[in-house]
Amino acid sequence: MKNFESDLNRLEEINTKINSNEIDIQEAMKIFEEGIKIAASLQKELDKMERKVEILVNQSDTNTSDEITGGENGVKEPKKPNLQLFPELDE
Repeated sequence: MKNFESDLNRLEEINTKINSNEIDIQEAMKIFEEGIKIAASLQKELDKMERKVEILVNQSDTNTSDEITGGENGVKEPKKPNLQLFPELDE
């Protein structure tokens, strides 16, 4: 998590530097490229974290109610996982 925070801080530094208009175009392009790489890396990390949270949320749902009825001939079927992280935001 420390690496994530340091990458995020570096991305903020890059943004500030580019927006300051105190650097030449060559330097701006160089750090912009660095910023794009950092942003992609951060997005991958966020995606991993989101998947972990979804798994944890679904595990807690499964632990409280592992099976539901309603299958053919009254056979119990496994509960389908809820893959939405914050379903209340979809309303």
